[in-house]
Amino acid sequence: MKQFFKFVFASMFGVFLSLVLFIILFSALIFGVLDSSNEKVEITENTILHLNLNYPIVERTEDNPLNDLDLGPFKSQKSIGLNDILKSITYAANDNNINGIYLDATYLMAGMATTEEIRNALLKFKKSGKFIIAYSEVYSQKAYYLASVADKIYLNPQGALELKGLSSNNMFFKGALDKLEIEAQVIKVGTFKSAVEPFILDKMSDANRLQITSLLHAVYTNFVSKIAESRKLNPDSVKSIAYNLKIRSPQDALRYKLVDGLKYKDEVLDELKAKCKIAKDKNLSTVSVQDYAGTVTAVNEDVNDKIAVIYANGEINGGEGDENSIGSEAISRSLRKARLDEKVKAVVLRVNSPGGSALASDVIWREVLLTKKAKPIIVSMGDYAASGGYYIACAADSIIAEPNTITGSIGVFAIIPNMKGFFNNKLGLTFDGVKVGEYSDLGDVSRPLSPAEKMILQNEVNRIYSDFTLRVAQGRKISQANVDSIGQGRVWTGSQALKLKLVDKLGHLDDAIASAARKAKLKEYRLVAYPEQKTGIFSFLDKSSDKIKQSIIKTELGDNYIYYNKLKQATTQHGIFTKLPIEFGIDF
Repeated sequence: MKQFFKFVFASMFGVFLSLVLFIILFSALIFGVLDSSNEKVEITENTILHLNLNYPIVERTEDNPLNDLDLGPFKSQKSIGLNDILKSITYAANDNNINGIYLDATYLMAGMATTEEIRNALLKFKKSGKFIIAYSEVYSQKAYYLASVADKIYLNPQGALELKGLSSNNMFFKGALDKLEIEAQVIKVGTFKSAVEPFILDKMSDANRLQITSLLHAVYTNFVSKIAESRKLNPDSVKSIAYNLKIRSPQDALRYKLVDGLKYKDEVLDELKAKCKIAKDKNLSTVSVQDYAGTVTAVNEDVNDKIAVIYANGEINGGEGDENSIGSEAISRSLRKARLDEKVKAVVLRVNSPGGSALASDVIWREVLLTKKAKPIIVSMGDYAASGGYYIACAADSIIAEPNTITGSIGVFAIIPNMKGFFNNKLGLTFDGVKVGEYSDLGDVSRPLSPAEKMILQNEVNRIYSDFTLRVAQGRKISQANVDSIGQGRVWTGSQALKLKLVDKLGHLDDAIASAARKAKLKEYRLVAYPEQKTGIFSFLDKSSDKIKQSIIKTELGDNYIYYNKLKQATTQHGIFTKLPIEFGIDF
């Protein structure tokens, strides 16, 4: 017995000692990272801003001190904030220590409107007289669109440049749901409201095909014309090159004047050294966007007057949300805070959303309307501001969109799955019960809706659509009948929306900020961003359990994770929505 207790206490002591050592080591790691994150990079003369855009580009940089550490499921996916990219490019134009920009982009993980924002910032940078040199082993279409602004574009001699036109490809779930004996019961308003089609069709409807075709042509016209302008080529010539896939080798890209040379990276680095008057045997001085953004001091920090920039990014739902989803509580609170702050003289609502919950959208709309009565509020549209994303924007004083922003989609739908066949025939489950009230179990997924229940839901969807179109009519000062004619769930580009009076101007986030300043009659102001971001270790720990679960599923499924995620969304849709189709997008 004495020997037994000896081993027990020895084991306990070993576990305790291991735990103490782990805590000490982990604390040292955390505090070491935190200390290093506070260090500012010193920018010396003849430095080049290295614009590496081969990471997902989000609206705002996440403040995560452990971004560069491999901590398994806790590790955040490295990303770059559009806010830091734009800030760095703008500041670098007037920084005497920055000689130019080395643009490094292969597969640009950003929407077209976000790409347009960066491209516009680079065009402004060029006015400083400083150089931009782009190099890549492979240029995707979107990456090339961005690179086309550069003074010199170089491609690896064995590399590739994509220029092939645009496509949009959607996944349809009806066949899978039929096999599972799950019926998607859809109630909607809007001929073009294609968000429901994957659940009830096995291919695109004629109406959806019409709107997507129109959308692709509008986006591609802008895409081709701006490449042609930058490269001093004929737009029809560029369109022909893409349509016939004439770029099949690096030599083709050079022959058609889409690049300025075929070079290996060492040759490009030698050219950069020559531009900076650095000997070939010396190292270039470069700084990344992330590091450079940390050196940029806020403009007019001591000025009292403020313009609030409120970021509404992601799908719209009730609750708090996070950096990648819009929570009606968080955004409403931010709008109230800006409205009640006497130092905030104007508000810019940055909308990048495909929509979501109709109720949550209306909650945010109300706060936008109240803010408009108190001070100027301008909407800046990102990649998407459609359905619920347009709903929350329509009450603003004015709306500024990118040419390729996907907007409109003014329509409403409800989905309630009927899983009776799945439960009965696939799982052998049956249900029975009692109820008090004819409709007390309305929405029960274990049975189909009755005709009376379908009528109740249709009336509710019709009411919400009527409210939606009325909100737009009042906000945009056009008739409700006109809104209905351009609504019906149809999506438009920013350029098309301008002609339809759904937006007021084509421009960028800085244009929206400048417009807000003019309306507030401000000459000097400082910017404040809402909702406030979690910082440091709190950002790292945020939703860590969700990250663990997601990491395990991704590890098991690999490239098939995307299909799992889409099917998960398909089987969990339940309620009344105003949103775009699942993962609607354009293939570049």
